[in-house]
Amino acid sequence: MHKIKSNGVEFGDLALRMRQWRKAIHQHPETAYEEVVTAQLVSDILTEYGIEHYKNIAETGIVAVLKNGTSNNSIGLRADMDALDLDEENQFSHRSKIDGKMHACGHDGHTSMLLGAACKLSMDKNFDGTVYFIFQPAEEVEGGAQRMIEEDLFGRFPMDAVFGMHNMPKHAVGSFAICSGPMMAAFGTFECEIKGIGMHSSMPHLATDPIEIGAELLKLWKAILYEAVDPFEKAVISITQFNSGTTQNISPETATLKGSTRCFSAEVAVLMKSKMRKIAIAHCMSKGASCEFKFRQAYPTLVNESACTEFAADVATELVGAGSVDRNLKPLFSSEDFACMLHEKPGAYILIGNGVDSEGGCMIHNPNYDFNDEILELGASYWVNLAKAYLKNPVY
Repeated sequence: MHKIKSNGVEFGDLALRMRQWRKAIHQHPETAYEEVVTAQLVSDILTEYGIEHYKNIAETGIVAVLKNGTSNNSIGLRADMDALDLDEENQFSHRSKIDGKMHACGHDGHTSMLLGAACKLSMDKNFDGTVYFIFQPAEEVEGGAQRMIEEDLFGRFPMDAVFGMHNMPKHAVGSFAICSGPMMAAFGTFECEIKGIGMHSSMPHLATDPIEIGAELLKLWKAILYEAVDPFEKAVISITQFNSGTTQNISPETATLKGSTRCFSAEVAVLMKSKMRKIAIAHCMSKGASCEFKFRQAYPTLVNESACTEFAADVATELVGAGSVDRNLKPLFSSEDFACMLHEKPGAYILIGNGVDSEGGCMIHNPNYDFNDEILELGASYWVNLAKAYLKNPVY
C-alpha cells in the first residue's frame, strides 16, 4: 500500500470497513435517483457513528452534519453515489449483481472515502467548526447537484466553501492533480429528429431520405468548430447516436441524431447551440425535409477558485509530497456536475490517482473498470485533513 508522507490519518478498523462498504456498493449499482440501497447503507453507517444527517434531498441524497467546538467556520465535502447503465465484464467476486448497471466511474469509492472520513472525524472530534458531508445522487448526466441546490442545499447547510474529489486512472497511486480556473468542460446534450418522406427502397427518387440528410448534417455541424469558434477556444461536438429505419427495403421516414457538446466558456456554448439549430433547420428545409432540434445545457464549466485550489493542493502535498501533486493539470474535456456547486460557492475539485497499471489503470466508463481500494485511506485522509485545516484557517 502507498505510504502517506506525513500527517496521515490512522483509520484502524475503518480501513477494512471502507473496503467492505465499497465492494457492497459496487455489487449493487444504482443509477440516477434510484440510489435507495446505497443511501440506506450510508444512513445506517452514519447512524451507527452517531452522526446527524438528513435524507431524501433530491430524492436519494443525504447531507451529514458534524459540529464541534465554538467556531462558526464551515466546510462542505461532496461525493457522488450513482452508477452507470453499463454491463460489467469483470468477473471478480464483488462484480455487479444487477444486469445492465455497474459502478464504472468509481462513485462507490468516492462514497466510501467520504463516509470513512465522516466516521473518523466523529470519533476524534479534534476540529473546531462544522463539516457538511454531501452524498449526492445522479451525477451522471441527470444533474443531481443542481437538484440539491434547487432544494436549498446551501440555505439549509450554510457552508463557507465546498470541495469535491474524483479518482483518475492513468495517474499513479499516491498522486493528486488539480488546476486553478476552468478544469473541466461545460456539457450540453442535443437531439435532432429529421422528418423526410419514406418510400420503397427501389424508388429513392420519390423519397426524401433522412439518413442522407443526417449524414450531411454531421459534416455541417463539425464545420462550426473551425468556421465559427475562435481558434484559441476549445470545443467539441460529438455525435453519439444515429438511429433510423426498421428493415432493408424501406427508405425510412425519420432519423434521429443525438450527441453532446463540450467547451470551456458560456459564450461558446451559446454559439454552438445557436449555430447547430440554424444549420439543422436550414439544411433540412433545403432538402425538402423538416426537423425538431432540442438542446440542453446540462453542466456549466467546472471552475476552481484560485485560493481554494492552492489550499487543496497544500493539503494534498502534506500527505504525499510536492512531487506527487500536479498543481497545473491540463483542463479536461470531461464534465462534472460538481461545477454547479462551484457556481454557487467557492471551492475546488481535485483528482486522486487510481493507478497506472492493471490494478486501477483501466479508464472510467469502461466495462472492465474497478475502483482501486488501495487509495481509500489516502482519499479519506485528504478529506479529514482538508476539513481540519480549513476550519482552522479558512480561505473564505
